[in-house]
Amino acid sequence: MNENANPNHADRPEAPRETPRRRWLKRGALGALVAGLAAGLGFRAFAHRGDYGRGPLDPAELDTRIERMLKHLYVEIDATDAQKAQLAPIAKRAAADLLPLRERMRAARAEAIALLTGETIDRAAIERLRAEQLQLAEAGSKRLVAAIADVAEVLTPEQRKVVAERIEHRRRRWH
Repeated sequence: MNENANPNHADRPEAPRETPRRRWLKRGALGALVAGLAAGLGFRAFAHRGDYGRGPLDPAELDTRIERMLKHLYVEIDATDAQKAQLAPIAKRAAADLLPLRERMRAARAEAIALLTGETIDRAAIERLRAEQLQLAEAGSKRLVAAIADVAEVLTPEQRKVVAERIEHRRRRWH
């Protein structure tokens, strides 16, 4: 038997000591995971601004941004007046429904940072935050998909193809 081996843990290798750098990396990785989950879900896409989404977004400013986005869409798909009248309320309702989720996600990022930079790590609080963020993401995803389906029903098959091509073009540009 190895003289240096712990008799209580003879079959387990000794765990490496956690260095400050390792702790920092673990905290950073977890923080990045939480922030990535919150930010990467696409909620900021509807409210993107020149300041990269920092700070609260005024609902009136959101309407202005939605109208500008829709004007571009109308030109790209050659929308009829009837389609314009249907699409604007769909987009504005969806954005208004998603705006509170965006603010809750911002608050959660701040909470994650506080949890991960405290003197002690409260795993139960981190797990609670993770579960809340998943529920929030699920709610936002459902609302976004419902809006996308509503928009798709208003468009013709040809217009949907144009939108799909534009999405693919932008996706290739970013990847």
